[in-house]
Amino acid sequence: MGGLLSELGKKLAERWLTLLVLPGALYLAVAAAGHALGQNAALDVGRLTHAISDAARAPQATTLGGQVVLLAAVLAGSAAAGLAAQSLGSVIERVALAVGWGAWPWPFGEMAERRVTRRQRRWDAAQGEYEALRLQERAPRPADRPKPRARHRAAIRCERISVERPERPTWSGDRIHAAAVRLDRDVHVNLFILWPHLWLVLSEEIRSEIGRARSALARAAALGGWALIYLPLAWWWWPAAPLAAVLVVISARRLRAASDVYATLLEASVRLHLADLADKLRIEEQPMGPSLGGTVMRRLRSPLPVSEAAA
Repeated sequence: MGGLLSELGKKLAERWLTLLVLPGALYLAVAAAGHALGQNAALDVGRLTHAISDAARAPQATTLGGQVVLLAAVLAGSAAAGLAAQSLGSVIERVALAVGWGAWPWPFGEMAERRVTRRQRRWDAAQGEYEALRLQERAPRPADRPKPRARHRAAIRCERISVERPERPTWSGDRIHAAAVRLDRDVHVNLFILWPHLWLVLSEEIRSEIGRARSALARAAALGGWALIYLPLAWWWWPAAPLAAVLVVISARRLRAASDVYATLLEASVRLHLADLADKLRIEEQPMGPSLGGTVMRRLRSPLPVSEAAA
């Protein structure tokens, strides 16, 4: 037990140092540099060097007690900045995935609804163009057929909007929702109901892979949280604004990539291991398809309460 607790403590300390302290220390360094330079001398390296030298010669930094207090203050400030960024990242993740966006308060719900409507119109137009090109490829005369590159470009334009017809205001939310849509259409399973049961029969290796993909999604959102806490520094040091903009771009790209990987793993896990869950439920062997999915869902769904069934 002592060895287990020691190893657990090491892992927690390493995680705390990596996720909170180091990024937070960088944030404090940027804030201190901005405070020392200001707007007029924002890129004056010489002035920053002199400020650091003066701070290092201060009595508070040369005594052992002052150094201990300074180190404790830096660690506490770094952890506080990291926790703030993680909290903001959680909000960004909820907005990016847009689960339950229909219940968002005014005016965010109305804004999300208008965005969904616009994305659906754009997707319908792109999908219509893609289907028209597919029909033209069946023309009897080769001269009337479009080039394959045109169809590929139309497909890419459609996927840039959404993999399936948009139902959420964001690409990342629609990408994960698309996995549920495809499984419902192809296998007749409800991913929300099925997933907790399937998770228990997956191997540790597969669960670890899905967990890493989910963690990558959370880290991408947390990067957006760091961008939000860097932005106020631009009030007294303008280079913080482009730094925050770069973090926003990186966060958006990583969110898109991470949600794509996560959704792909969810869908693949169901398609590959639905039969394993059916075996655990003592369902006779069937080929993968709507029949198997429907049978599994009937086993997993809870019966209606007596009053509702009677009504």
